[in-house]
Amino acid sequence: MRLTPVTQAVQQAFDVPAVLLPYQQRWIEDDSPLKVIEKSRRTGLTWGEAADDVLTAAADRTARGQNVYYIAYNQDMTVEYIQACAMWARAFNRAAGEIEEGFWEDDEADKHIKTFTIRFPESGFRIVALTSRPSNLRGRQGVIVIDEAAFHEQLYELLKAALAMLIWGGKVRVISTHNGDENPFNELINDIRAGKRKGTVQRITFKEAVAEGLYRRVCLRLGKPWTAEDEAAWMQGVYDFYGAGAEEELDCIPSNGSGAYLSRALIESRMTPATPVLRFSCAKGFETLPDHIREAETRDWCERELKPLLAKLDPSCRSYYGMDFGRSGDLSVLWPLLEGQDLVRRVPFLVELRNVPFRQQEQILFYIVDRLPRFMAGAMDARGNGQYLAEVAMQRYGSTRIEQVMLTEGWYRDNMPPFKAAFEDGTIDDLPRDADILADLRAIEVVKGVARIPDRRTTGDDGGKRHGDAAVAGCLAYAASRRDVAPIEFMALGNVRMNSQMADYMG
Repeated sequence: MRLTPVTQAVQQAFDVPAVLLPYQQRWIEDDSPLKVIEKSRRTGLTWGEAADDVLTAAADRTARGQNVYYIAYNQDMTVEYIQACAMWARAFNRAAGEIEEGFWEDDEADKHIKTFTIRFPESGFRIVALTSRPSNLRGRQGVIVIDEAAFHEQLYELLKAALAMLIWGGKVRVISTHNGDENPFNELINDIRAGKRKGTVQRITFKEAVAEGLYRRVCLRLGKPWTAEDEAAWMQGVYDFYGAGAEEELDCIPSNGSGAYLSRALIESRMTPATPVLRFSCAKGFETLPDHIREAETRDWCERELKPLLAKLDPSCRSYYGMDFGRSGDLSVLWPLLEGQDLVRRVPFLVELRNVPFRQQEQILFYIVDRLPRFMAGAMDARGNGQYLAEVAMQRYGSTRIEQVMLTEGWYRDNMPPFKAAFEDGTIDDLPRDADILADLRAIEVVKGVARIPDRRTTGDDGGKRHGDAAVAGCLAYAASRRDVAPIEFMALGNVRMNSQMADYMG
């Protein structure tokens, strides 16, 4: 790991390999103007943040030094933070004054708000820690640290005042455990993940913190030897203590997270009857037919159903696709997207494949992608048997263009918010007006704080089982469209479209 000045200073101050744990280092090393972390209780994030804040306030203006304003929602947190800052100042050998206690000085209405200040005479900057939000934070300049943000009563107003500091080079750090899925803190995280607001989001659960050395650090402080058995018992004891609240307090899952993710009205507003759904279903025993028979029947279907639609695609558009894989149970759904000059991603058609053999799914996929205009990128479900199809697509179109996706909770957490935002702001459009597609999209639910497809199936209009397949394909397609890749003019040799020099070379 590349060491930042903060990490180097910490190690030099204590003369040990790593005082800050890896997740504390990652937090400090992120220098984004706005950064947010959803965290477990008692992981030491504030302690690590204090190290960064001391070096910021102790640096002169030429070294990008600034004032630091720390805002907590109670006095105990404030005192703990300011004491950590004093400790770091001594460890770094930075000239700093004693902790000054006072009251917010500018507004008579805020005289009850107690403050704690550490001044750095060499730089002229200071760290000011407040026990609650002062209304006159506006107009201040520097780094704002909002700790346990989800528990501030007026977080909306606080964020508005804090984010104004970004205009003149300030920075905002938002640290918190979750406090419900409708809390402004969780909404800020979703806005950043959806691309509605610039910033970065980090996440550290209690189990992840323990895996990165949290309990070992506890043992070091207590002067006791570490054992794996003690660590497991200690961690279980913490989970037992939080009981039913452990998911929110320790696992970073906001409470009350349940229900449909996309409303029917929102989905239907992006649908049109002009977009077709092409469905190809194979009878039982089709997979036992000779290769040339299966290939010929599939080619006939492609020529009859797909070729006219592909021929009409606007050649100036950039194209993407997503594909959710199914073989004998669930569907395979291929969802193309065309991005125009207005950056809206439009759906030209959808393809659903039921009980289609692997080789014929490959045949249909290649038939479509070979003919997409200005093809940019695709994302494919690579779980289970889908790994084969994702791999051959990667081999054909390139590893930089085809993303082989394992649909984990983390992937859903990062990619569902932008997908929903696309429906809300109209950057995805022209979905088929189809009852099964609507049902698949409505199947997305918030499960333990993450929007995903739950583990239950529905029955489609054809009597077959569905598992939100179109919704997954759509999310994959939109994720592919957000990747930063350059267009290529790909054409398989079987569909010869070569210039004269290439034709001469190929004979």
